[in-house]
Amino acid sequence: MSDKIEYASSGIPQPFHLVRPSIWPLIGALAAGTLAVGALLYMHDINLGSFHFGLKGVLVGLLAVATVMFFWWKDVIHEAVVEKAHSPLAKIGLRYGMLLFISSEVMFFVAFFWAFFNGSLFPTLAIGHVWPPKGMEVINAFDMPLLMTMVLLLSGCTVTWAHYAILHNNRYDAVRGLGATIMLGMIFLACQSYEYAHAEFAFSQNIYSSAFFMATGFHGFHVFVGTCFLVVCYFRAEKGHFTADSHFGFEAAAWYWHFVDVVWLFLFLCIYFWGNKIGVDHTALYPPNAVVTY
Repeated sequence: MSDKIEYASSGIPQPFHLVRPSIWPLIGALAAGTLAVGALLYMHDINLGSFHFGLKGVLVGLLAVATVMFFWWKDVIHEAVVEKAHSPLAKIGLRYGMLLFISSEVMFFVAFFWAFFNGSLFPTLAIGHVWPPKGMEVINAFDMPLLMTMVLLLSGCTVTWAHYAILHNNRYDAVRGLGATIMLGMIFLACQSYEYAHAEFAFSQNIYSSAFFMATGFHGFHVFVGTCFLVVCYFRAEKGHFTADSHFGFEAAAWYWHFVDVVWLFLFLCIYFWGNKIGVDHTALYPPNAVVTY
């Protein structure tokens, strides 16, 4: 049987998805540019005459980006569900695209881990040649971080439950699994907010605090984004958009969520546990009055 299908989007019998001309890439670029410029104006406290930008540009940019995301994804869902334009060949491209996106996110976190390990394995005079730096009251790994780890690992189980239900065309359990995952994601974010509010160190205090907040903070942002993905999938699952043969929208969100799980495990082991307990003390190697020659 031929895999060539007559698509409403192109009117041509072929296995590819020929996307119709769309305004959203252009509007999306303008929205992203507005957000970036607004963020720069806010961070550098730039004013235009007597007009104070503040967070106004950031909020306008965020609203513009959210609007583009809503309408663009709405068009993509229409192509997939109504037009059925996502053929098996087209889905291969979608999978490769999602894998490349996750790979880029992996390298994003590699940079933060690199900074943390560079500071912890080679502590400098500025932080007393010891890691964690002198005077730091670090967060106990087996307090709130352990609870957050359990919550996130449980959410990985519930999203897998939802995936299993979709593969068996069980819409009821798929919706319940997605709802549980969303709830657990929100609990994780609440726990992280509580942790930040009660942390005994500030972002700009030293290399430890900067690396800690950058790595864990961006992970929290990824949990928020993943939760938004799953919320969209929740409503789509309720409408019956996902079937055993066609559910890549959910599959991509599940991949992203498992990626978030794995990154957190590395954060917990490397930053909360290893980075807090097994620090390196170089004072024995380089006493304060020692003269180092090469």
